[in-house]
Amino acid sequence: MTTLDAPAEGAVLCDVWHVGGDFPTMIDCYLVPGGLPEATIASAAAVRLGADLLLPDDTLNPTRYVLAEPDGTLRAVHVDETETDDGTERRHLRPCTGADPACAAGPGCSRSHWKPQPSPGRPAAA
Repeated sequence: MTTLDAPAEGAVLCDVWHVGGDFPTMIDCYLVPGGLPEATIASAAAVRLGADLLLPDDTLNPTRYVLAEPDGTLRAVHVDETETDDGTERRHLRPCTGADPACAAGPGCSRSHWKPQPSPGRPAAA
């Protein structure tokens, strides 16, 4: 880490705070390297940290995120959100299948770059 008056070459500025839930650490990053997609950076961070990371997806659905997993996998998921005095808690992670009731909220999940993955034996909802 470094102070703002002497940033290191290629440094990333982050705000970090803690909330409850299944994803208890919130990180907002600024000044990230240009030319790389956000999902690529999140995937690399998840691998390096050995932890699951959530990042916003390309829909306006408030429960839908992209999950970056420690093995580098990126996939669409839904979480339940609860507002608290400390910030938003995210719990009950589940895959976006297109059949989840959360898929009906906001713009359809099927219009995303991150397509729903149907569960075995069930096709994705259109």
